[in-house]
Amino acid sequence: MNQALSAFDAAAILIVLSAILGWINQRFLRLPGTVALTMMGAIASIIVVLIDHALPGSDLSGTVRRFLSGVDFHATLMDGMLSFLLFAGALHVDIDQLRKGRRQVAILATLGVITSTALVGLGFWGLTRSLGIEVPLIWCLVFGALISPTDPVAVMAVLKTARVPSGLQATIAGESLFNDGVGVVVFSILLATAVSGQSFSLIGAGELFLVEAVGGAIFGFVVGWIGYRAMKAIDDYSVEVMISLAVVMGGYSLASALHISGPVAMAVAGLLIGNRGVAEAMSDRTKDYLLKFWTLIDEVLNAVLFLLIGLEAIVVAQRWGLIGLGVLTIPLVLAARAVSVGVPLFAWRKLLPFRLTFPIMTWGGLRGGISIALALSLPASPIKDVLVAATYMVVLFSVLVQGGTIKAVIQRATGRGEGRAEPHG
Repeated sequence: MNQALSAFDAAAILIVLSAILGWINQRFLRLPGTVALTMMGAIASIIVVLIDHALPGSDLSGTVRRFLSGVDFHATLMDGMLSFLLFAGALHVDIDQLRKGRRQVAILATLGVITSTALVGLGFWGLTRSLGIEVPLIWCLVFGALISPTDPVAVMAVLKTARVPSGLQATIAGESLFNDGVGVVVFSILLATAVSGQSFSLIGAGELFLVEAVGGAIFGFVVGWIGYRAMKAIDDYSVEVMISLAVVMGGYSLASALHISGPVAMAVAGLLIGNRGVAEAMSDRTKDYLLKFWTLIDEVLNAVLFLLIGLEAIVVAQRWGLIGLGVLTIPLVLAARAVSVGVPLFAWRKLLPFRLTFPIMTWGGLRGGISIALALSLPASPIKDVLVAATYMVVLFSVLVQGGTIKAVIQRATGRGEGRAEPHG
């Protein structure tokens, strides 16, 4: 039976799998949800590949690949899930703490991403050349752009389970919320240059960057303010929850139509409604319903997203020869992260204790679904195979190893730096 799965069927399969694996984790493993679902998805993919090798007549891998190809990862995340996830994450960020560290967040989310893009791109170019793999420099820079932003979904999930000083938590959350929007803009600019074959224009890129990023922030504030005023005028939790949905879905769609950054817009709108809206525009009952609704949305979409990341192992399994390149790319990406956050953090060491913030922000710079989605959105070519394999290995290491050990890193860093953290501004 080769009947194509409908969008509802695909969603149903993913929700059922997420529920089963989530139950197994809560009942037996007790790992962080993102780590558990990614790990179990990857293990399931490996088992499927091994079964096909053991039973030559089996085509389980092909069945899973056909299912995954029917799920447009890029459209699912970038045009659907991301708006909900960013808004839900921003709702819980303390805007007063974020305002105190606004300069740090702005620099880390812009210059930090651009610096990391350049370092990873140049390093990846040298690495591929040393291995005899021909990847033009502009495509290596595209890889640097898609792998440099930290994933707000993964980072926010970690912050929920670890005790981080409030000022540092706001800085980490703020950077992760905004640097993915910046990263998507940088990626789009570099990809357009790579595909067109035209020479890179720094002035043109800067203008486009300002329009998308700054335009997205302004638009997000406007949409969030409209939602806030609408909520303040009434007291009905069901309608106010619906207004928040309208802000996210309508706002993200309109931002895309206006060619400005939807991710940045949703982060700003979420900050406004999660702080001023919750404090001034809602009764206690509405606040309780709205926050619980968005927490549930966040948890469900998180589960599906990281299960999809794990299952993508079955696609990468077709490219075993490139896995070695992916493994070598992991320390390159970590080194670029260390430099891009380490230099500004050292300059701010009187505001944010360097021995506390540097290990947390370096090791806690998790990559996730956004990088996978951007890699899968590349035009089909042998270069795409190289970049997808490298991206997957970096993300898998990030979620499983960094995500699985960051709590211990935070506990060690906060224990060592306890009592010396000063408020920053």
